[in-house]
Amino acid sequence: MADLPVLVVGAGPAGLMAAQVLAESGCRVQVYEQMPSAGRKFLRAGVGGLNLTHSEAADDFRQRYSPALTVADWLQHLDASDVRAWAAQLGIETFTGSSGRVFPVQKKASPLLRAWLRQLSDLGVSLHTRHRWLGWEWQNAAGQQVQRHRFETPDGVRHIEASACVLALGGGSWARLGSDGRWLSVLADAGVAVSDFAASNCGFDYPWSTIMQQGFAGEPLKTVTLSLLSGDQVLFRRRGEALISRHGIQGSVVYAASRWIQDNIAAHGAAHLCWDLMPDHDQSMIEARLSKARGKESLGNFLRKRLGLSPVKIALLRELAPDRMATPQTLAASIKALRMTVHQARPTDEAISTTGGVVLTQVDSRLMSNTHPGVFFAGEMLDWDAPTGGYLLTACLASGKVAAEGVLNYSGAKSGHFARDKRIGPD
Repeated sequence: MADLPVLVVGAGPAGLMAAQVLAESGCRVQVYEQMPSAGRKFLRAGVGGLNLTHSEAADDFRQRYSPALTVADWLQHLDASDVRAWAAQLGIETFTGSSGRVFPVQKKASPLLRAWLRQLSDLGVSLHTRHRWLGWEWQNAAGQQVQRHRFETPDGVRHIEASACVLALGGGSWARLGSDGRWLSVLADAGVAVSDFAASNCGFDYPWSTIMQQGFAGEPLKTVTLSLLSGDQVLFRRRGEALISRHGIQGSVVYAASRWIQDNIAAHGAAHLCWDLMPDHDQSMIEARLSKARGKESLGNFLRKRLGLSPVKIALLRELAPDRMATPQTLAASIKALRMTVHQARPTDEAISTTGGVVLTQVDSRLMSNTHPGVFFAGEMLDWDAPTGGYLLTACLASGKVAAEGVLNYSGAKSGHFARDKRIGPD
C-alpha cells in the first residue's frame, strides 16, 4: 500500500491544493482531470479579474459561509492571509481593491495557474488529462484493501490503484469547463449520501419587455441596494451592483442574495425584491428635487439632470412602476423602494456555483468518507455555500488542504512544514 500513489481526481483549485500539500509532504501524487487541461473553471473566473480572497475581518469572513461552523474549521487550516501568502510564494503579487476584494496585480488567472503547475511538476506531481472518473472498487493486495479507480480515457477504460484518494470533482455548473456533476449518481450508487444540485450565485428570470431586452440587456445597475422582503420583514439587504440581462437580473449583489431568494422561491413560489436606486439620498430630498418645475423637458432628461439617474435606472422605473411616475411623491417612493417579484433562478449550469453534492454528515472532520476509508472529498462537490467575492475560492483551497492533511493522517505519513506550521509557504 505504501508503494501506491495518492490519487487526486480533479485539477481545479481544491484538487491542486491537495496535490501540493501531499507532494510537499513526500507523497507520490497523481492528478487525474477529465478535461484536456487543468483549471478550466479557475481560468474562466479570472476573465473579469481573478478575485482570490477578501480582506474583511476574520469573524465577518467566516459568517459568509453556510454552514458557517463547518467551513470555519477549514479556514483554520488555510485562511485569507494564507491565500495571499500562497500566491506570493508562486511569485504573484496581490492588492486589495476598494471593495476589500483581493486580486493579483495582473488581474489574470493564467500566470498564477502556470506558476502553480510548474511548482507541482517540480514537486514530482504527475498530471493526467482526459481521464473521466467512473468510480472505484476495492481489492485485496498483500493482505490489505486497495482502492482501484476506473477512468474513461480516449484509449479506453483504465484502472489505477491507489493508497488513498482525494476526489475534487467540482459542482454542477459550467459543464463545458468540466463541472458537469456526472459523478453524483456514481457516488449515490456507492452508498454515499448526496443531495441534488441547486444554483447558487446565480441570476433570476424576469419577463422584460422588448424595450428592456433590446435596449438595456448587459447594462449595469451601479450603486443600488437590494432587499429581499417577506411581508414587512427584511430578510436580506445589501448595497452593491447588479446587471440587467436578457433573461432577468444578475450581478454581484444578486448573487449575494441568491441563497435567500432561492429559499423563498422554494417555500412560497416567489421572492419579493426591492431596489433602492439612490441609496445615498433620502426620499424627502429626492421628492424635493422632483418638485421643481420640469417645463418642456422630457421626464427622462429631467430625472437624469435632477437626480443623476442613469438611463438603465430610468428604464427600470418605467418597466416596474409605470403607474407611479406621475407625481413627485410616488416617483420618489418608487426610486427608494422599487418592487420586483421573481419566480425562478436561471438554469443551474449558468450559475457561478452550486449547492448540493456530498452531504456533510457523510464525512469526518478530515473530509474522509465515513463509509469508505481512504476516500476524501474537497471543494465544490461538498454541500456548502458562499457568495462570490473570493469566499468560494478561499474555501475550495482550504478544503483541499484539509483533505490532504486527512490523507496524511490516515496513511500515517508526516506532513512536514504544513503539519508544523499550518501556513502556506516554505519554512
